Amino acid sequence: MVCYNCGGSLSEYDFCTNCGVDVALYKKIMFISNRFYNDGLEKATVRDLSGAVASLRQSIKFNKNNIAARNLLGLVYFEMGEVVSALGEWVISKNLSPKKNIADDYIDMIQTNQSRLDAINQTIKKYNQALAYCRQDSNDLAVIQLKKVLSYNPKFVRAHQLLALLYINSEEWEKANKELYKCSQIDINNTTTLRYQREVEKMLVPEGTAKNAPKKKTPHAENVVRYRSGNETIIQPVNGKQSKGASTLLNLGIGVAIGMAIACFLILPGQIQNAKAGIADNLRDVSEQLDAKTATIDEQVQEIQRLKDESGKLAEELAAYQGTDGAIRVTDGLMLAVDAYLKNPGDIETIAARLEALEEEEGQEEANENKTEAYMELYGSFVSVVGRGLTDYYYNIGHTSYRNDQFAEALPNLLRAYQYDEKNGDALFYLGNCYRATGEIDKAKEVYAKVIDDFPGTVKASRAETYLAEINNAE
Repeated sequence: MVCYNCGGSLSEYDFCTNCGVDVALYKKIMFISNRFYNDGLEKATVRDLSGAVASLRQSIKFNKNNIAARNLLGLVYFEMGEVVSALGEWVISKNLSPKKNIADDYIDMIQTNQSRLDAINQTIKKYNQALAYCRQDSNDLAVIQLKKVLSYNPKFVRAHQLLALLYINSEEWEKANKELYKCSQIDINNTTTLRYQREVEKMLVPEGTAKNAPKKKTPHAENVVRYRSGNETIIQPVNGKQSKGASTLLNLGIGVAIGMAIACFLILPGQIQNAKAGIADNLRDVSEQLDAKTATIDEQVQEIQRLKDESGKLAEELAAYQGTDGAIRVTDGLMLAVDAYLKNPGDIETIAARLEALEEEEGQEEANENKTEAYMELYGSFVSVVGRGLTDYYYNIGHTSYRNDQFAEALPNLLRAYQYDEKNGDALFYLGNCYRATGEIDKAKEVYAKVIDDFPGTVKASRAETYLAEINNAE
């Protein structure tokens, strides 16, 4: 432990031997923080995650620079499926201790995996959508959304609890019990889970069913012999005479008839009901899958038809730009790009090169004066068709340069990727990082602010807020 005033090492005395400042209260605060950290660590090892969160947050309250407690709190949040909260704790930890901090590895583990980032974003969006459905009393749609959330993030405790609550509301006690069991496997001492489990268990095992209640003895109970045959209790008097011959066969026939009646009226209806329930569940699952696939097919058919219409329109507009001999004017960069698309729609590299040549002419006044209304309409229609391919093409090149720390080379490609698709939040976020790395701080601040405004509630927005705060603090 070091002195908060001079940074010297503290001894067993209640004052600093280096500067003389009183450190008695400071030592108690540090000891309390470390004690809460140890308590949180013990609870985390036995999967009492909610208890660990409470202890670790207390540890950080007493000592915000307790890096070990903050990193462990992030791990506990991550284990509970709260990825955004975990990233927030790790980012704060990295800012407090930039060197040799294991939080760097945790952050890189998530950020370098694009598919994992996409899954996190989808989890947040679908969970929020499920909450909206619940407020609208659309419980069936909320259940579907929560199942998708748990397919992306099976350890999301809050999603399991909300799904169990919806099952409780619809009186599907067995399903609710299964979801709560999954919650208890993740966090064994979660108060909300335990409260829900208590209510579910009351419905599954109603109170007042005394299975082992004592039975009153009937008169002459000592004079009879009782024994069980299968599910039947047979009572035989001690002094009674056993039936023989025809009476034995008659009793056997009666017993078989009673057994068949029990099977028909008690066992068989239960089995039929269970089979019907299983068929209904399977039919519901198949119906949901069929609806999703039908919606996807409809979207793809509409997209194909739109592309065909756009292609025909582009072909007609291209014919209008042809000369009397049918040859396309080579001086027009847009015509060359359209020609390359019509010859090979998959040759995005050639199309991008043609449009880049067209960008070099944007600053020439003569070229701008010659642009007619038909030219601008053709340009907009063409970009709407090839925009997605151009976005992916420039984003892949820019992201590769960014990962190789070639920020100046990544800038133009990421900028083009965002210009062709303003919904590409990743391109915009990495563009801000490139501006920051190349020293263009004003542009970086502008881009981070746009990420926060256009993509609220996402991981990239949370990180943009952190970087923006770092820039403002540095100024």
